[in-house]
Amino acid sequence: MINLISVILVYLYLPPGTSGLPVLITQAAVFGIFNVIAIITASGRLIDAIYDPLIAQFSDRNTNPKGRRIPLMRLAILPSLIFCFLVFYPLTQVESSLNILWLVITLVGFYMSSTTYIIPYNALLPELAKSSREKIRLSTWQSTGYVFGIAIASNAFNIADLLQNYFLCSRIASLQITVFLMASLAALFMFVTVRAIDEKKYSNSQPSVVPIKNALKQTLANKNFLLFIVADFSYFMAVTIITSGLMYFVTVLLQLEETIGNKLMMMMVLVSFIFYPIVNYLAGKIGKKIIVVFSLTLLSLIFLGIYFLGKPNMDHYVQIFLLIGLAAIPLASLNILPNAILAEIIEKDGLDTGQNKEAIYFAVRYFFVKIAQTFGIALFATFLIYGKDVGNDFGIRLNGILGFVLCITAALIFTKFKEKNPETP
Repeated sequence: MINLISVILVYLYLPPGTSGLPVLITQAAVFGIFNVIAIITASGRLIDAIYDPLIAQFSDRNTNPKGRRIPLMRLAILPSLIFCFLVFYPLTQVESSLNILWLVITLVGFYMSSTTYIIPYNALLPELAKSSREKIRLSTWQSTGYVFGIAIASNAFNIADLLQNYFLCSRIASLQITVFLMASLAALFMFVTVRAIDEKKYSNSQPSVVPIKNALKQTLANKNFLLFIVADFSYFMAVTIITSGLMYFVTVLLQLEETIGNKLMMMMVLVSFIFYPIVNYLAGKIGKKIIVVFSLTLLSLIFLGIYFLGKPNMDHYVQIFLLIGLAAIPLASLNILPNAILAEIIEKDGLDTGQNKEAIYFAVRYFFVKIAQTFGIALFATFLIYGKDVGNDFGIRLNGILGFVLCITAALIFTKFKEKNPETP
């Protein structure tokens, strides 16, 4: 569901001229700087980010006999499905202020519903995985699920093509049907998790009694956690730019068909899987910090390559497959290690304070992740003012420079992180 939002949202509401999609909201810049879509996504994410610590505190202090996490996750599934679909179902298929209001309401509804699932879900990691190796292993499987989610969501345009050709429906209708089918599949996967995990059997953590204000203060006083958060913030801004921009890179900079997206994502999945066991092995040998710093540096160079897409005298298919294939290498480690690192920070805090504040830590992290994603989408959409069509693409290319700066910044910040010695086999 999250990747459907990331891949399709901006493309649907701010479409290139060749997309065949109707104009749903005004394309004009507000104050000459911001797109309306940038303001909408920013406001939705800001409300959601404020909601994060509230649901985290509720989860940490939850005394439900069936567990602190799973009951909340179960409640979030149906609203997440409904709002995910409604985001892509505007009230009218012509430019209208009603569509702006509708998008604000549905986006806020989706973000809050998905947060009610995601925060308790991530808080289970330090509870279910006890040792450092177990945390890395569980983070690896979490990342595997996330990457499969990207791969499935990347097929949206292919499925929309099939529906459009078979049922002779409009482009927007075919995308809406596709979103409903994929979001329903996602809801089924979410239900499998809450149905299959017996939280009381695998977790023995006790409800926290720390008031939310004190819990947040204790969390933000953790220097290592702050370094982690700042680097994480820069990284997620960069990743949001590349996910929001992929269809523009393909269709505008390289002038290739939309349906190539699923082939790119499948290749990224396969390359990532090759490096997953390597990341697991190296993390135990040399530690997580050095791998994260190296990966961020490599990703910054890949972002720089976005600026030059379509310019070198090289086949356009080769350019995009090479770029995504190389990006899969650092993303393999950056999808696995941050959750494992955070789980260790949380575990140490629990030992130091005697309080279980897993959800609060993840809430603070995701507060900044969502702010980063907000800025990422907002900046990406804003840069499109300076060109988003074939022959007028400077705004798209500027996002490559921004991603480069963000990843280099994250790498430099994370060099200050203090990591405990890696475990030996």
